[in-house]
Amino acid sequence: MPVFLDSARFGSAVALNGANCISIGLINNMADAAVEATERQFVDLIRAAASDTVVLLKLFAIPEMPRADTVRRELSDRYRDISELWDTPLDGLIVTGTEPRAGNLMDEPYWDTLSRVVDWARAHTASTIWSCLAAHAAVLHADGVERRPLKQKLFGIFDCQPAADHPMTHDVTTPFTVPHSRYNDLPERALKSAGYRILSRSDAAGADIFAKQDGSFFLFFQGHPEYDADTLLREYRRDAARFLAGERDKYPALPLNYFNEETASLANVFRARALTDRRRELIAGFPTSALEAGLGNAWRRSAIGIYGKWAAYLKARKAERRPLRIPLRRTWRDWPLGVAGAADGSAR
Repeated sequence: MPVFLDSARFGSAVALNGANCISIGLINNMADAAVEATERQFVDLIRAAASDTVVLLKLFAIPEMPRADTVRRELSDRYRDISELWDTPLDGLIVTGTEPRAGNLMDEPYWDTLSRVVDWARAHTASTIWSCLAAHAAVLHADGVERRPLKQKLFGIFDCQPAADHPMTHDVTTPFTVPHSRYNDLPERALKSAGYRILSRSDAAGADIFAKQDGSFFLFFQGHPEYDADTLLREYRRDAARFLAGERDKYPALPLNYFNEETASLANVFRARALTDRRRELIAGFPTSALEAGLGNAWRRSAIGIYGKWAAYLKARKAERRPLRIPLRRTWRDWPLGVAGAADGSAR
């Protein structure tokens, strides 16, 4: 089934009134260099996961998110301002992360708006997905659970195992792999103490997926199942370019469990050259094409499975909320008690 983008400029592409339709909002907070790729990744994943459902996807942008003026103008063609979210009916919502700039999340320029999104989503969606930094912000605002800085960036592909018997991870092949790319972590003990349920975890990466039912069903991802096969490569190249430009002190470490032996050796050859000949121009010789040759996307199947279950949940909840259409020739007392109750809202 198709995914229709409901853009800010052109209005709704389709009216979603049928039982086989759901509406999802995407708040895309990713940095300028990754914002378009992130949009495409989530559109592709939703399309593959909700294969039997028509999806209307509404795009939103937070104005306080740091952006170049050119990117902000480009996004205005397709993205609604976040102020429009408060009056927009949605079945589900996805909120992406972004690169952290402040040591304390509350010092980020978008903190107040993102906090309001958490409160709105709890009251107005059947379920919301919080990705990476957005997950960290949501649990901090809702329950005071603070992230902790890692000694070094957690960067690579990690084996994860289900940590609970839960519908979202039911039938997933174990172990399943997930990309992680972050500088901070949420302690599992603190999450459990605050009432969050750990759904999957990794010995190396900690909590992967966790959830909490609090008005809305909140689903949190510290990893990035939406990533393309080459996303970690592009992040690695970006960090290498920042080193060469003098914007970071250390050359980035290779993403773990990502390159094969041959491609890892090519990456290390470039690293050795960068350490001895540190010039911004050197990034032009980065062996991107050669490194892409050995990449695969082992996490795609599990990602589609999990997001497919999430889409099915949204569709089921929408069916529960849909008012029953009653023929005018019949009166309320002609209907069985349970059906009448559902129709007037008492059985929701």
